[in-house]
Amino acid sequence: MSAAAELTMPKLSDSEADAVIVKWLKSPGEAFRRGEALLEVETDKATVVYEAEADGTLETILVPEGGTAAVGQPIAALAGADGATAASQAPPEPADGRPNATPVARRTAVELGLSLHGLAGTGPGGRITREDVLRASTSAPRAPVADGRGEARVLVPTPTQATIARRMSESAATIPSFTVSADADVSQLVALRRGTREESGDAAPSLNDFVVKAAALALREFPRFNASWVDGHVESYSRVNIGVAVATDDALLVPVVADADARTLAEIAAETRRLADGARRRALRPEELQAATFTVSNLGMFGVRAFTAIVDPPQAAILAVGGVRRAPVEDGSGDVAFRDVMTLTLSCDHRVVYGADGARFLSRIRELLERPLVLAL
Repeated sequence: MSAAAELTMPKLSDSEADAVIVKWLKSPGEAFRRGEALLEVETDKATVVYEAEADGTLETILVPEGGTAAVGQPIAALAGADGATAASQAPPEPADGRPNATPVARRTAVELGLSLHGLAGTGPGGRITREDVLRASTSAPRAPVADGRGEARVLVPTPTQATIARRMSESAATIPSFTVSADADVSQLVALRRGTREESGDAAPSLNDFVVKAAALALREFPRFNASWVDGHVESYSRVNIGVAVATDDALLVPVVADADARTLAEIAAETRRLADGARRRALRPEELQAATFTVSNLGMFGVRAFTAIVDPPQAAILAVGGVRRAPVEDGSGDVAFRDVMTLTLSCDHRVVYGADGARFLSRIRELLERPLVLAL
């Protein structure tokens, strides 16, 4: 933020293309100091508070609350600490004859199949905003429905949903993936956790906390899975940071347990509870959603037995965890007994690891889950 400049939409996450201004925390004409909160922004991953990087005064708000702006787009005019006022200049009309619209508005119009020509803009200098496009889409006449499905209601994705769609499409199109599955006998783990819950209540580690711990230890033994394919080569990372997928009302967020291999099971449990709560409230900091080197996705609480998860680029693998079920299992002597079984499915980037690698890595995770006392130490 310079002494006399425009405040532009900050880049608050690695994958952010645009963001929504939730609330301005300063009013026009109000001065602020470096480090003071200026506004709340909803990025593709969370709602975060943006703090001033220098002293100044908020002169003019260019993007109101609820408005969307692309990263780098001016959102306010500022005056510096010396009193110089930043001139709020309207964006120039494009010389190629295209409608004067923000990049986000153009992308939204393409998604909705709406023409920008003739559309009135409410942004600075009459620039067409995303909100203008959305208003036009709801008021535009609809073509008759010819296939009998009835009138279509357009559901415009939020920035988070749009980013998820883009990243999953990127994964499916660019990553040659394969999967391996295995059943883990988690009877001892279930019994151990039952006893722990009687002593610790809600503070007891969840089944997923055990999985995160097992995956972290396995990643330390198999560093090839703690890696990414980048520009034709493999980058293997020194830190084991595990993303834990959390379903919210309208999206899927993946907060990160940093250095999971160096944390105790109790520390992992406390951290995952804190991160999950923050994800559901959309109150996580950007750094809590970045730098994952591996991801665990668990749908067992929904009664799902097994599923295949899509690798989240640039990570090399993701572990999908199903629910615990009672199943007949044959022991070494040929006897059959009902045991607690959990299905694990590992999806991998074939450019980084191969089938046998995946089998050995998954087998190690299974072994650790079947010996839960090792994880609890």
